[in-house]
Amino acid sequence: MKFTKLGDSELTVSRICMGCMGFGDAGNGQHSWTLDEEHSREIMKHGLELGVNFFDTAIGYQSGTSEQYVGRALRDYVKREDVVVATKFLPRTQEDIEAGITGQQHIERMVNKSLENLGMDYVDLYIYHMWDYRTPLYDIMEGLHNIVKAGKARYIGISNCFAWQLAKANALAEKEGFAKFVSIQGHYNLIFREEEREMAKLCAEDNIAMTPYSALAGGRLSKAPGETSKRLEEDSYAKFKYDATAGQDSIIISRVMELAEKHGVSMTEISLAWLLTKVTAPVVGATKMHHIEGAVKAADFVLSEEECAYLEEPYVPHALVGVMAQNTVSAAKEKHVWSTGNQKI
Repeated sequence: MKFTKLGDSELTVSRICMGCMGFGDAGNGQHSWTLDEEHSREIMKHGLELGVNFFDTAIGYQSGTSEQYVGRALRDYVKREDVVVATKFLPRTQEDIEAGITGQQHIERMVNKSLENLGMDYVDLYIYHMWDYRTPLYDIMEGLHNIVKAGKARYIGISNCFAWQLAKANALAEKEGFAKFVSIQGHYNLIFREEEREMAKLCAEDNIAMTPYSALAGGRLSKAPGETSKRLEEDSYAKFKYDATAGQDSIIISRVMELAEKHGVSMTEISLAWLLTKVTAPVVGATKMHHIEGAVKAADFVLSEEECAYLEEPYVPHALVGVMAQNTVSAAKEKHVWSTGNQKI
């Protein structure tokens, strides 16, 4: 396994981050493919044995049970200081807003609950899961700074935002002396490269780590055309993100398969090896042993410049989907509120 610094932080992370969205009590989540605790522990233990030290979860995954599984496994298998643990918090709910809970109070409550779930005194990276248009940015940044000062988080990151939002947040943090975001977790892979428009350039300029999710496009970049799995068949959210562009994406997927056959490696290794030329550490979900094994092998596999160009050449721009599409709608609504003089929530 190779290791690197996470942006401007002092955190040393494995080039592969284990995504733990697939761990947790299936009765508390939306995914039929979610692993129970016994199988989650086996995969985390194997990841540690292979050199993975970076684990990503969220309070929103299976109602916090993903955090619980991750925390218990890591306590049993490794020293706390030898791993980098990231978790994420959700925006205030309508009930929170009506109850007068401020952004600062909300973040403190969220991190305390996550630490309770994890059984830890601190997290290494605390991530703003999605942009909250109903909470002032100052409140978010001050709230995050407060938990860093309190030692509950070493650094902060952000997920599912636009480049202008990240730039604005870090400019405010610099102005006020607050902690700045050191990483961005966005939607980025070989068949969805919209982060290259602005985000990748901002991150390169300001040394912000890119740790993208959906690194294998919900399994599409790890399977030959026509090959299927329970995950591919039942993951409705991934279908929503990728089915509309399946035709144009299949050209790229076929090239991934071609290079995998040429080198005698898995499609996972080809897809992630390409992504590793672009980002710090992709978040790779693992629900089977071979998932994490293939991801770890990718960290040592090197594609030539010509091969990277061959994989990239068929790409055509994609429309925003999923959380970022919702972000666009929210931004439009926010602009309408201000432009019409309506009272902002």
